[in-house]
Amino acid sequence: MGQDYQQWVDRLAQKKTGERQDGVEVVIKPVPDRTESGVLDPRVLEVMMQQQQDSSPVGPFSLEAARAGMGWINTDLTTTDITTEDIMIPSAEQPIPARIYRPRSTEPLPAVVYFHGGGFFGGTLEPVEHPCRLLAERANVVVISIDYRLAPEHPFPAGLNDCFTAVKWVYEQGEELGINREQLAVAGDSAGGNLATVCALLDREQQTEMIQYQVLLYPVVNLAALPTDDFNWRLDAYEMNENRELLEGIVTALEDSDGLLNRLYLQGTTDVQDPHVSPLFSDKLTGLPDALIITAEYDYLRLEGEAYGRKLARSGVKTKRIQYNGMDHAFIEKLGQYPQAEDCITEIANGLQNRFAVMKSDTNTIGG
Repeated sequence: MGQDYQQWVDRLAQKKTGERQDGVEVVIKPVPDRTESGVLDPRVLEVMMQQQQDSSPVGPFSLEAARAGMGWINTDLTTTDITTEDIMIPSAEQPIPARIYRPRSTEPLPAVVYFHGGGFFGGTLEPVEHPCRLLAERANVVVISIDYRLAPEHPFPAGLNDCFTAVKWVYEQGEELGINREQLAVAGDSAGGNLATVCALLDREQQTEMIQYQVLLYPVVNLAALPTDDFNWRLDAYEMNENRELLEGIVTALEDSDGLLNRLYLQGTTDVQDPHVSPLFSDKLTGLPDALIITAEYDYLRLEGEAYGRKLARSGVKTKRIQYNGMDHAFIEKLGQYPQAEDCITEIANGLQNRFAVMKSDTNTIGG
């Protein structure tokens, strides 16, 4: 990371405010070293070119190869002592492995329960280790990263059950964990973003009222990308002013035209429009916790993330969306390489701190 990197981080940090679109506060972060619109970030372009050189011919889908290809080696950007502890969360089905990242503190801290991505069938705690550590440091929160069960060995709702069980356990064990359970958030990327917002749905449906904030990084909210009242996926929604062929390939990389995710994750157990699978189809979004949605400009999932933000806002949920232009899916895993990944963690930290500061002042007002 050179001098340029820090300049790019600083430039991204300057873009703090946005405009209201359909009730959502939308902040668009530019590519820090390009002035044109509709262009890929130069760092993403570099990675893509390298991957094209290294790639072998694509054969039929292999679960092992798909899992092995997930994740990215990234950088620990923390500058203070963040302790890491591996634990097992008790569950009626089977213990759930988790990892706790904790900044030094003498008082109870807010907590974030984090769910990694991986299409519901892959992903581990490792690629999100450094993002979770940095979030713990910058937001001054305890982050609990959950290693939930994966399909196809454990189809829906096994992974979701693990995630919601973990949220309940963290809430119930607040004192032992040294957290303020009244300041509990959920967060996740891609499939983990789906699991985070569905946990928020379950929390309200079951009237447990534990979750106060949700952070959804490029979430899957419409598993089959089915059209809805205000969502219809289309390629011409993406501005492409150079490298068009490459950009089209990046944008459509996650298109699941043959329903593979559905087969792996649901295995016929549930309809793909079930709100606990595809929360964009939920009609019970009223009363959900405030939401921060992160989208990447050249991500197949961007349009459904936008649609979910609009639907949350229509349901009265305070919603903010931050879009990173020039980025592709899963950019948070390029921490230390893409300045946007670091800026994203800072923005999430700001969102958490703002939310919990408001809660604190509300409590003081009521108490006063």
